[in-house]
Amino acid sequence: MGKSTVARGLSERLGLRHVELDSIFWQANWTKLEQGEFEARVREATRSGGWVVDGNYSERIRAIAWGAADTVVWLDLPRVVVMWQLARRTVWRIASGVELWNGNREGSLRDQFSRDPARSILLWSWRTYGPTKAEYGLAMQDPESASCGSSG
Repeated sequence: MGKSTVARGLSERLGLRHVELDSIFWQANWTKLEQGEFEARVREATRSGGWVVDGNYSERIRAIAWGAADTVVWLDLPRVVVMWQLARRTVWRIASGVELWNGNREGSLRDQFSRDPARSILLWSWRTYGPTKAEYGLAMQDPESASCGSSG
């Protein structure tokens, strides 16, 4: 079970709004939302009421969401689990042609064998796994994060 599945389940169980950062960030035709606008939309989404946010984004976005949160849950899954779940999900998305966000669909199977991490979510995930794990590990231990009302 991955972060979006856990977030959806939590939001349903708690009766809270689910905020998926990818749906805010990725505009039509896989266009990235400008950073300032992205930050503003995340602030708005986490301004009031209850919510569950999921996504792995920059320290600045994390600070906005964590600063407004009362609890932070980090799924620290082994790389083999992450890669297996991602590969299975990616193949399913390609085969089904399911819309992800704002009209976007997963790339082709051929893209997944590309040496370009901008084309292959599998290669991107493999390369970013270690640095992201280290970054989140440090963030979860940071007293400044705890003072924002966050807990691990």
